[in-house]
Amino acid sequence: MKWTKCFLPDAYSPNMEQLVYFHDHAMTIIISITILISFLLNSLINNKFTNLNLNEHQMIETWWTVLPSIVLFFIAIPSLKILYSMEEMINPSISIKSVGHQWYWSYEYSDKKFKEFESYMKYNLKKDFRLLEVDNKIKAPFLTQIRMIFSSSDVLHSWTIPCLGIKMDAVPGRLNQSSMMIKKPGLFMGQCSEICGTNHSFMPIMLESIKLLKFIKWINQ
Repeated sequence: MKWTKCFLPDAYSPNMEQLVYFHDHAMTIIISITILISFLLNSLINNKFTNLNLNEHQMIETWWTVLPSIVLFFIAIPSLKILYSMEEMINPSISIKSVGHQWYWSYEYSDKKFKEFESYMKYNLKKDFRLLEVDNKIKAPFLTQIRMIFSSSDVLHSWTIPCLGIKMDAVPGRLNQSSMMIKKPGLFMGQCSEICGTNHSFMPIMLESIKLLKFIKWINQ
């Protein structure tokens, strides 16, 4: 992403693809309504005929109540579909627990073999991505259903990776969960999206998507 880019980041998960499609669908409806209202306003401004005795018109009132309801229906149906699909767990193969701290993340893998590590931001400005590079990356296999579990040890945090379409609050004393499936190998970055203190900007997230065999070899180290 660059500051000159006006579009959403490329989608690397089914959830993010659905969010991009929904964004395009909603923007199509909004632009159509804007064009229609602009045309009606232009017609009213340039219209020389007026009817000062028009106090009510039940048919007009009915249509300007029914039409917005239909528009909201066409927006609400795909929105609810995406919402429920993001919450659904489809036989996850791997569970990763992410715990937010002031100001770093810790991760736990506990399905087959327990593995735990902490992830801090790196400060080497010559070689690393500024405010995004970490010392210990999360590793996850692509084309595998993953369950993400979130919690916090102190204050509210929010675990977010925009390219994967995942954003979930980490709440102290509570476990939140979300599903994730990465479609391609790569390096995906995000940051805490909940203001959690003075160093809120210095707790990035970096996830590396690798092959399943490489992931098994890494988890057994």
